[in-house]
Amino acid sequence: MNIMRNGAAGTGFKRTRKSSVHRKNLQIATFEGIPSTIFQVLLQGQFLTGFLLYLGASSSQIGFVLALTTLVNVAQIGVAFLIQKLPSRKWAMVTFIGLHRLLWGSTGLVPFIFPKEHWVTAFIVLYTIAFIANTAGGVLWNSVISDLVPARVRGRYFGIRNTLLNALGSLVMYGGGIVLDRFPGGQGFLILYIVVWIFSVSNIIVFFFYPDVPFEKSEEKDFLPMFRKPLQDRLFMKSTLFLAAWLLLQNLTVPLYSYVMLQLLHINYETLSLLNVSQTVFMMASFYVWGNLNARYSNKRLLLWTLPIIALSSLIWGLLSVLPMLPVLFAAHIIFGMGVGGFNQLAFNFIIGDTPKKERPMYMAMYAALTGLAAFFGPVIGGKIYEWIVNWPHWTQVYGMQLIVGMLMITLALLLGRRILKD
Repeated sequence: MNIMRNGAAGTGFKRTRKSSVHRKNLQIATFEGIPSTIFQVLLQGQFLTGFLLYLGASSSQIGFVLALTTLVNVAQIGVAFLIQKLPSRKWAMVTFIGLHRLLWGSTGLVPFIFPKEHWVTAFIVLYTIAFIANTAGGVLWNSVISDLVPARVRGRYFGIRNTLLNALGSLVMYGGGIVLDRFPGGQGFLILYIVVWIFSVSNIIVFFFYPDVPFEKSEEKDFLPMFRKPLQDRLFMKSTLFLAAWLLLQNLTVPLYSYVMLQLLHINYETLSLLNVSQTVFMMASFYVWGNLNARYSNKRLLLWTLPIIALSSLIWGLLSVLPMLPVLFAAHIIFGMGVGGFNQLAFNFIIGDTPKKERPMYMAMYAALTGLAAFFGPVIGGKIYEWIVNWPHWTQVYGMQLIVGMLMITLALLLGRRILKD
């Protein structure tokens, strides 16, 4: 009896200790997201588009920059193989993520260092190198975080983490928009970049506290057998190729919304921030709804349900022809937030939950590479189209593209989505 009692007590102690370690690790991962969110919100979306317009970029150059982050995802395939050789994922992750933060933050120095005629080129070079480093950092972080968060709490944890960080991002986005309206031009962007530099360094420091969790490596030792694993998984490849086609269509217009609103509709930064905040708020609310639905239905089935919502958000732009501008734009952003919140959360759950653990880095890399290529060509083609139609009637530039893309997305979801994204 004493032996059994001692054994039970020992097991309970181990569980408590293990639970405590998990809780501490999740707190670190959540806290790390705070400076990361502030840093990234002020450097992407409307602020990235606005800064590029300030530097003198054209619509096609803006489309190219917006697409670059996804093109470099192709390199994740090589990174997924190389991390199998690493004795420690943590320090490689800290190195590459640190390089990304410092290089992306350094784009704010472009107007101070280079002649005006080279501003856009210098920005693109720094931005490209930063996101090449981020490709390696992203694979390592995804690999670490999938091992760090226990499967039983994964959905709930990421739902809470995403909600908190998106709430913070909404406040930062609105504050940044007010700053740019109060201090137009270079002065406003300088203020934003000072904040960026502070939180990029803070973010790097927090990564030092990440645990170096054990790594369950692939059974394959050579590149080609490891590379073939996801390719031979027919269900995974069909779903991934379909989602890549979807993202190609979606990215023809969505990344260029800020360009349309700033350049063609002449909306100020504060209003643009409010539009994006409304999108984020409804995206946060959708995390809870999609998370609960995910307890009953598969990732793939719910992914299919998100597609008509995203397509509808694009079609709503057509109401600008008959209704006041702001109500239509708010409706489009709100519906897009509800759809894309579910899409992103379920796609992430799909690649870390519906794939074999030992081969997960290569599965993640394959997904990122294929969807990244599609997401790269979307904004590039979209930016070129906006250049081609610059002399067309105003409505074709403001909402004509969105109507065409929305109808194509509905067609794709009905014809292929229902066949491919099934249980």
